[in-house]
Amino acid sequence: MAANSLTPLFQGLGLGAGLIIAIGAQNAYVLRQGLRRQYIFATALICTLCDMTLIALGVGGLGFVFAQSLFLTAIATWGGATFLFLYGLRSFRAAATANSLNAETGVKPTISLKGVIIAALGFSLLNPHVYLDTVVLVGSIGGRYPSNERVAFASGAMLASALWFFSLAYGAAWLAPLFQRPIAWRILDTAIGCVMWGIAASLIWHALGAYQA
Repeated sequence: MAANSLTPLFQGLGLGAGLIIAIGAQNAYVLRQGLRRQYIFATALICTLCDMTLIALGVGGLGFVFAQSLFLTAIATWGGATFLFLYGLRSFRAAATANSLNAETGVKPTISLKGVIIAALGFSLLNPHVYLDTVVLVGSIGGRYPSNERVAFASGAMLASALWFFSLAYGAAWLAPLFQRPIAWRILDTAIGCVMWGIAASLIWHALGAYQA
């Protein structure tokens, strides 16, 4: 790779890492799946591929279109808030159910591969924050680069997503001994529920504020 392509590559990598390494709905779900050792590879792969696709679309010009469309923004906001509220409710129910409190190796997964795929797609595509980060922000910054450097910038941002999701999913195993205690699972599920509802509430708050403005 040419030296002049390394600069946008590392800039994309840095921006992508800065945006993705934060407590959010998508990361919370990946962490939970890693701790439960349920379809870890599928979860990380789906989240990574979704991020890569959105980054490519954003850098390719969709970011500008999305940012200017009130209709698309409204759909993403209310749809995402509904999805996060329902999953948060599920997390609170899991915190009160003994069936979800076993983190031992070899336990049969309590969710099917289809369910994991649907949930991972939901957290990746129904959360407006994901669009703001990957499509709008990364896309707007990447769009400023010349066409020959734009690919390198997008590749760096995509690499950040891949490294983070797979590291989070498989690195969660280091915390497995802690989560052999039921109280740890109760705390985690409660925290995830709070994160989901908090994000959903913030989306609704900003949407209502935009309507009143």
